[in-house]
Amino acid sequence: MSYRYMRILLFFDLPTTSSRYRKEANKFRNFLIKNGFMMLQESVYVKLALNQVVANTMIYNLEKNKPNEGIIQILVITEKQYSNMYMMVGEREDDVLNSTDRIVYI
Repeated sequence: MSYRYMRILLFFDLPTTSSRYRKEANKFRNFLIKNGFMMLQESVYVKLALNQVVANTMIYNLEKNKPNEGIIQILVITEKQYSNMYMMVGEREDDVLNSTDRIVYI
């Protein structure tokens, strides 16, 4: 068996307009965390898989546990492709006013 590490990138957009939808979305997020997914960004999760067979099995399990509404997209890439990801972080803004004063002069 070949050990070619893969990454499963999962993107989702689930409705949360009603209590039923919020419950389904939370159930799906808990399923992801329980199965080893880590959050990269809000609604973007990633999981390391040993090889393509393990990735396909996880995709099958995701299909069985997906919510009835919403969009879920999955991208499977190699570990080498994942390691070429660029991370860009913006600068911290210090001009945000956080005061208990009633009047703020700009």
